[in-house]
Amino acid sequence: MKPKIIVSVINDLVTDQRVHRSCMALTELNYEVLLVGREMEKSLPMNKRSYTTKRMKLLFEKGPLFYAEYNIRLFFFLLFHRSEALLSNDLDTLLPNLMVSKLRKRKLFYDAHEYFTEVPELTSRPNVQRIWKRIEQFCLSRISFLATVNDSIAKLYHDKYGVKTFVVRNVPVLNEPIQEELEQRESVLILQGAGINIDRGGEELVEAMQFIQGAQLWIIGDGDAVPLLKKMVAEKNLESKVVFKGKVPLSELKQLTKKGVIGFSLDKNTNINYQFSLPNKLFDYFQAQCAVVVSPLVEVAKIVDEYQAGVVLDEVSPKAISQVVNSILSNPEKLDNMRLGAIQAAKKLNWEEEKRMFYDFMASQGN
Repeated sequence: MKPKIIVSVINDLVTDQRVHRSCMALTELNYEVLLVGREMEKSLPMNKRSYTTKRMKLLFEKGPLFYAEYNIRLFFFLLFHRSEALLSNDLDTLLPNLMVSKLRKRKLFYDAHEYFTEVPELTSRPNVQRIWKRIEQFCLSRISFLATVNDSIAKLYHDKYGVKTFVVRNVPVLNEPIQEELEQRESVLILQGAGINIDRGGEELVEAMQFIQGAQLWIIGDGDAVPLLKKMVAEKNLESKVVFKGKVPLSELKQLTKKGVIGFSLDKNTNINYQFSLPNKLFDYFQAQCAVVVSPLVEVAKIVDEYQAGVVLDEVSPKAISQVVNSILSNPEKLDNMRLGAIQAAKKLNWEEEKRMFYDFMASQGN
């Protein structure tokens, strides 16, 4: 019988690329995989996966009662289902995983997708942030290793808790061979992601579209900034220049991104989590042959500069964005060179290369 691992995450599973890649790698490691999440009122249907999924329907969809309900439900689910190992994704699933791993003597792996306690949703609510910091302190002082998304965040966890850290970057699977020749495309600009939230540059990008000539912006995904962005588009009469594609399945997301020539990653340095972030959409853009325009964050700028795949902004402002985009679009040779740099980045920064790091993580000895 294959060893069974229960993988838990707090989202609805549909668009979480990192967790899906982890589950696929676990099946390659000969695990029987059960992925557990939640189903919300507006959740998209689950596509067919090569592993088992379970989405719990909850009474609450947000707020303290939601987190309490999910963690209690997850605790009892993990406690009474057979498994030899547990994989917890992010701090909001770690406590029940840790408790069950101790009670049932199950091996526990923890994958931190971000520096959770410094996300803006918490830094703006210090009382709530203090609760999560206590949970983090309690849990991370009791585990010996974890995986996270880049060197900067790994160093933060190691320095604070002394835990051994593995870096497994948020790079996408190569669904098809990298094409060396550039595809000719219309001047479509792409902002995509599962978390199009406040302070991640969407507001400045929409405002910049007033001054960007001969291009259309597609916003693909959802987040708490989207209602504001739609309001801005209506107020500024930008309906013909900004198109909202909504939340789509992974396969459709990839196809839509491949229609673009420039992709944007505009997180602002408003907190530690954003300062050291390395969004997976950056790598999606590379695979889609998109040049990129990015904010000056440490990990993002390092990769864009290394491959000469785009422009690192000095600041995230409508003026800076529009000037850079107009400059790129008015110089086809410059755009092509950046897109060729993106192709070179895609050859190296993909899951087929990166999953070796995930294998090392899973081979580690811990709880």
